[in-house]
Amino acid sequence: MRFGYFDDQKKEYVITTPQTPYPWINYLGTKDFFGLISNTGGGYCFYKDARLRRITRYRYNNIPLDTGGRYFYLKDEATIWTPTWQPVQTKLDHYECRHGLGYTKITGAKNGLTAEVLYFVPLDENCEVHRLLLRNTTAAAKQIRLFSFVEFCLWNAYDDMTNFQRNYSTGEVEVEGSVIYHKTEYRERRNHYAFYGVNHPLTGFDTDREEFLGLYHGLHNPQVVMDGEPKNSLACGWAPIASHCLDLRLLPGEERELIFVLGYVENDPATKFVQTGVINKEPAKKIMAKFAAGPAVARAFAELKDYWGQTLSGYQVESDDPRLNRMVNVWNPYQCMTTFNLSRSASYFESGIGRGIGFRDSNQDILGFVHMVPDRARQRILDLAATQFSNGGAYHQYQPLTKKGNEEIGGGFNDDPLWLLYSVLAYIKETGDYGILTEQVPYADQPSACATLHDHLRTSLRFTLNNLGPHGLPLIGRADWNDCLNLNCFSENPDESFQTCVNKDGKTAESVLIAAIFLYIAPEYVRLCEKLNLTAEARELTVAIDRMRKAVMEHGYDGEWFLRAYDDQGAKVGSKENAEGQIFIEPQGFCVMAGLGLDDGSAVRSLDAVEKYLATAHGIKLLYPAYTTYRKELGEITSYPPGVKENAGIFCHNNPWVMIAETKLKRAEKAFNYYKKITPAYREEISDVHRLEPYVYAQMIAGDDSKRHGEAKNSWLTGTAAWAYVAVTQHILGIRPDFDGLIIDPCLPPELKTVRVKRVFRGVVYEITIDNRMSGDFRLAVTGGEVSGRVVRALPGQKRVTVECRT
Repeated sequence: MRFGYFDDQKKEYVITTPQTPYPWINYLGTKDFFGLISNTGGGYCFYKDARLRRITRYRYNNIPLDTGGRYFYLKDEATIWTPTWQPVQTKLDHYECRHGLGYTKITGAKNGLTAEVLYFVPLDENCEVHRLLLRNTTAAAKQIRLFSFVEFCLWNAYDDMTNFQRNYSTGEVEVEGSVIYHKTEYRERRNHYAFYGVNHPLTGFDTDREEFLGLYHGLHNPQVVMDGEPKNSLACGWAPIASHCLDLRLLPGEERELIFVLGYVENDPATKFVQTGVINKEPAKKIMAKFAAGPAVARAFAELKDYWGQTLSGYQVESDDPRLNRMVNVWNPYQCMTTFNLSRSASYFESGIGRGIGFRDSNQDILGFVHMVPDRARQRILDLAATQFSNGGAYHQYQPLTKKGNEEIGGGFNDDPLWLLYSVLAYIKETGDYGILTEQVPYADQPSACATLHDHLRTSLRFTLNNLGPHGLPLIGRADWNDCLNLNCFSENPDESFQTCVNKDGKTAESVLIAAIFLYIAPEYVRLCEKLNLTAEARELTVAIDRMRKAVMEHGYDGEWFLRAYDDQGAKVGSKENAEGQIFIEPQGFCVMAGLGLDDGSAVRSLDAVEKYLATAHGIKLLYPAYTTYRKELGEITSYPPGVKENAGIFCHNNPWVMIAETKLKRAEKAFNYYKKITPAYREEISDVHRLEPYVYAQMIAGDDSKRHGEAKNSWLTGTAAWAYVAVTQHILGIRPDFDGLIIDPCLPPELKTVRVKRVFRGVVYEITIDNRMSGDFRLAVTGGEVSGRVVRALPGQKRVTVECRT
């Protein structure tokens, strides 16, 4: 069952009912100011950091679920309604939500009045613009009373929801003209405030939530709106809000445009006040003036659309499959950019309070967006490297506002250091910028001493090679890529985190997956060394690679598939010897990606086992059989019910590893079928089962051990976005950057007969046509470039290269 449709021409997903199976959201913002918005106007916004600079308040896990946001109440005679349907839920004559690239447009109609709200964040501005168009489609004049509503958060989202003995006494506002200013704590240590204004004279306003709602009312029936009279309340403590009241008369057929601006200002401490207790409003007034008129808003909106068109233009595919086209051209890279901006910090499943920017997460995310914003990827790499320790470990997360590591969780995740190599090598292959290696970057535990980024990479490799266990495999630490497989964290206290409860010495439990991650990237680092004439370093690392490869094949293969790990007692995890958790997906994908078992049939047996034991109708589940009891020696993975999340759920992030592995074996149909199982556009017809957005990937889909098999959770902020994009663009379509050019090596199923790709690479446009109507190896015919094996490079002076790829 579908609840909308893709408008491919406009690059929008159009939702045709407000009652979607779950709130379907979008993201606003491209740089510093961001917002989440649902198809019914729910959500919130923040400046840079969803914890430390939360601007509007949102209550997770609420009843009703999606409550709180940016609302407009319309009182048309006796009828009160909202164009977003929520929170009043008055039945509308018409509803439509269009989620586009960096904007959302929601339209509602009732009793001959149409209200269209466009929400977006202009480029390089710290504000949201809410453009409201009202149209009277009747033959009689209408007298409308309009009430806006946002609720301000008291900045620190964690403190905001916990420290009530203080918070109930700190709220402060100012009102000047048609602008409401939120200045809580500005009198003391803050130099920033928020504001919400409109380009129209006010009939009245409210800034005190209790006065606006009424103590025993809610957002669905605010007392002020029900009475039709603003109270001009001024918040003093308690909960500050911003509500404008406007009287509007619309003649028959008349359209009225109103522009609301919700913004953030940070003043110089020396000029934060213009007089005692009165904030410096000039920066806010400049923003309000900039967007005071419709043409300026229209220009800003056009600039935003142009930005996204240009950003996504670097890889465009035209194939026989429109679902593939829309995912590769629009929605998958758009989601990759969202994960770049926010990592895992703020979604409808992440509160934005704790996680910030993940070291492992963001280094993987870079693989999906480096071709779109290489300069910003470069800076992110340097920021990440600065949270690495001098021993090679790293903070698992850091806050984007301060760029300091989160002490609450610290480090100790032993796969983290290797992911830095993935992002740096991906960046160099994309840009050819070897100069990034000479950048000076401090270590988090030695901020006064800098090392080159290249030395940080060496430190990462040393960390892995210096932390090997009894079988010569890498020690797992608190966890590896799977945060929930905790082999050194024997937790019996329900009030502690599985990851921070470390009560074993960590010198026994080993990870086959970390070995595979090393064996995939270390040979690429050897190639880098060879290009830099670091032959001795390359030779030394090659010896270590060979030793690790031998250890995996001797101690990490179980006869039919690769083991997952060894636990603290030296027992196998992910083995046929186990009663539960006999086979895990991660090492099967990553070991084959790393080339293990390609020469002796082990890789084929491994991937055949994936199909036999792990493949389901909705994707590949993480393990089999599911754990049915809590096993403290394995940790959080056994805390979930069977079929959910890491306990045999379909954890989508790792499904692309198997897709890539299948292309290593040239099994194109299997790779593409796995791709279609988890890719949202292919699941649109079962949205009533899938529940989450049919335009972005989810982190998890319930496995076949669950009663809710096929239901997705945790959409948007997931490493699935980057890895799915890498799998389909670089390995199935087969076009990927390399040190000296563009590799063209498709692995296409027969259903994709002709594929055309435009790939911009280092300033050169590569126009690639793949003729897949015959079987056999692909041959390349190039105009404007030269071929070395599967690598195509542009000839000097060429800005366009055409490639014919035929079997």
